[in-house]
Amino acid sequence: MSLSSGPRPLPPGGFDRFAWFFMRISGLALLFLALGHLTVMHLVNSIDTVDYAFVAARYATPFWRTYDGLLLMLALLHGFNGLRVIAQDYLSGGKRLAVQWVAGFLCLALMMAGLYIVFTFQPEAAAALSAGDPGVLP
Repeated sequence: MSLSSGPRPLPPGGFDRFAWFFMRISGLALLFLALGHLTVMHLVNSIDTVDYAFVAARYATPFWRTYDGLLLMLALLHGFNGLRVIAQDYLSGGKRLAVQWVAGFLCLALMMAGLYIVFTFQPEAAAALSAGDPGVLP
């Protein structure tokens, strides 16, 4: 078993072909999303200004929630699809199936938790808490 014999060939069809294209498209999208994230969080703003209030102000707009949600979804799906391909290449039988099921479940659980946090975060409650009013949360 050699580690590499050149570029991975295009699968003939079905889910593997979709996953092959997804890895290329999501990788390109992630490049731009991650560079944008790094630019806004670390170059445009100093680390002194990035705190809870900064995130609450960012999440007051649907654009940043969607941006971060898309970054989260693509990163998780891209990474776990890569893990699926590695398991497919190096494991066989029950081990491969177990790794793929556990990875799929973990990917789904992390995505649901992350998207729940991104889209249910309440910046108004966060602003009230930082102003010293703990009575705004149920």
